[in-house]
Amino acid sequence: MTRRLLLAVLLIAMPGATGCVERTLSINTEPPGATVVLNDQDVGKSPIKVPFTWYGDYDIIIRKPGYETMKTNHKINAPWYQIPIVDIFSECLVPYTIHDDHCTPTYVLEKAVVPDRKALLENAEELRKEALGS
Repeated sequence: MTRRLLLAVLLIAMPGATGCVERTLSINTEPPGATVVLNDQDVGKSPIKVPFTWYGDYDIIIRKPGYETMKTNHKINAPWYQIPIVDIFSECLVPYTIHDDHCTPTYVLEKAVVPDRKALLENAEELRKEALGS
């Protein structure tokens, strides 16, 4: 009777004791306060730490007024404990939460260059002539 009671308690308590993997990606910019778009979803202002579900390539767009827009990507490789079959244990059977934190390099934004009005008009005139074939 005692073994059955112990087994019943373990079976009831086991789901509450299982862990999981919390995955986060930190994105930093210089200067801070830039809008960060991750895979076409606005996630906030830098510096920012966002949760993610899948490993692989992530498209990143960084925008800030007065600076050039930066388009880049960042690849997140799966750690050894997220390899198929092994991940069953890390996701379901480990009795604590595993924190899988990733960080991109600091993205340095370049100041936007405002073109000279005269040069801009000359360039527009050249393109117009080229388009008209004159």
